[in-house]
Amino acid sequence: MLRRGLQLALVQHHRSPSSPSLLPPRRFLAPGRRPSSSSSSSIGLAGDTIYALSTGLGRAAIAVIRITGPACLDVYRSLCPGKAPPLPRKATIRTLRDDHDQVLDPQALVLFFPGPKTVTGQDVLELQVHGGTATVRAVLAAVPRCGRGRVRYAEPGEFTRRAFFHGRLELAQVEALGDALAAETEQQRRAAVGGSSGALGRRYEGWRRQLLEARAELEALIDFSEDQHFNQSPTGLLRGVVVRIDDMRKTMRLHDRMAYRGELLRRGIRVALLGPPNVGKSSLMNLIVGREASIVSAEAGTTRDVIEAGLDLGGYLCSFADTAGFRGGIGDGDGERKNVVGAVEAEGIRRARQQARDAHVVVAMASIERGPKIVYDEETLSLASVALAHLVVVNKSDAVPADEANELVRRFHEEVVRRIHEEKGARHGGAVVEATPRPLLISCAEEADGSAVRAVADALMESFSRMTYVDDEMLLGVTERQRQLLACCREHLGDFSGEAGKAEPDVVLAAEHLRMAANCLACITGRVEGGDVEELLGVVFERFCVGK
Repeated sequence: MLRRGLQLALVQHHRSPSSPSLLPPRRFLAPGRRPSSSSSSSIGLAGDTIYALSTGLGRAAIAVIRITGPACLDVYRSLCPGKAPPLPRKATIRTLRDDHDQVLDPQALVLFFPGPKTVTGQDVLELQVHGGTATVRAVLAAVPRCGRGRVRYAEPGEFTRRAFFHGRLELAQVEALGDALAAETEQQRRAAVGGSSGALGRRYEGWRRQLLEARAELEALIDFSEDQHFNQSPTGLLRGVVVRIDDMRKTMRLHDRMAYRGELLRRGIRVALLGPPNVGKSSLMNLIVGREASIVSAEAGTTRDVIEAGLDLGGYLCSFADTAGFRGGIGDGDGERKNVVGAVEAEGIRRARQQARDAHVVVAMASIERGPKIVYDEETLSLASVALAHLVVVNKSDAVPADEANELVRRFHEEVVRRIHEEKGARHGGAVVEATPRPLLISCAEEADGSAVRAVADALMESFSRMTYVDDEMLLGVTERQRQLLACCREHLGDFSGEAGKAEPDVVLAAEHLRMAANCLACITGRVEGGDVEELLGVVFERFCVGK
């Protein structure tokens, strides 16, 4: 009933002579188009000149103050009275003075960039002054007293916002710039670079144009089918559009997968250390993070809650979690099981299980103990086998001679680790189980040369590289916001294909699905209608700093 109501409403919309067409609205706040005056005033584009300190706070050799807007030259004339305007894009030494003719900086470097070919699309004046705190404060205080129009301090991200509204940056490039400003590791920088070229925005816009063209065909069929002769029937025309839409959906699915990999680089990779008590989880974590993040003790159950620590490992942002030891299914190679767990420790184990489910990488630890034998926990190995990536580590290699330790690890790998992985594959529909890597043999006690940390770190970084590999670096720039909108777009396109595949398709409803899909892409590129632009840009610019 609801679906039929929608169909009727759409039919009435098309038949009403006063109703606007479903073709794309004329007025878009798009890169390269100036917003309307009502929108301009809300974002500070109605004649305001803005300024901000673009370098960091504190004492430095120089400080850069950026000014952009229509009053840039007025600001220059006030700060440098009697001096000719600087040549465009030529550095000039000037003495800066306040409105009382007091010297602010005797040797400032001044550059002027006339719009529209500037970073913001407007005139830009850049002042490179001496970086002393007092000097910077004095110049910043003098700037708003200059100029004939309103000169005010910029809001966070306002320089970049103006660049977007004047067509100097696409919205995908703006997001990449925000990621670059927030990048703390080499791989985060790499992900930010992937979206900075503008290729992503051009691809999204290309898809949107294809949807508009497909929708235009359907609109013509709806509006003129009774007056014009079409070479194809409505069903045949829809099938031709479906072929193009299905190809687009396949490419979008690739972007979805790649977006997840880019988010791993941006947000960080979660690593959980699991295993029975006293196998060296806390010791290994302390060695990796380089400090005593976890308490190390011979007493079983010392770690009863999840302890987390973050670090940059080979350029990858990681979050390591040391968890409570599992004692529900501890094996020692002789078939023995021990299960003496108190209420507090049981809660710690429950949290450890959840940490393992949430982790991208699970490190399952075991250890060589008296016997000699390898003590392990089957549940932790099982949890590791279903993680996105996993690593099995056997600690305390110093407990027995090297040859004996290697033989124990070989048997453990063949008789336990491989069996658990095969059982897990059988429970998941008999899927082919990939070859399980041989467990790493380390000793946290003999760590003078750093060999244990290097071995584990190298194995983890190899896993990280596989998890984040993409054929095209551009795809690393796909953000979570873009991924969600692409998923919404694919859903509408799926609805279109479903409607178009019917024996008697409703062309009006099919065209509406294309319109909604195109709107999702418009939200990615920033080509949204005026009423929604502020909400959209608020999401994108909320992470920007003042002066950018």
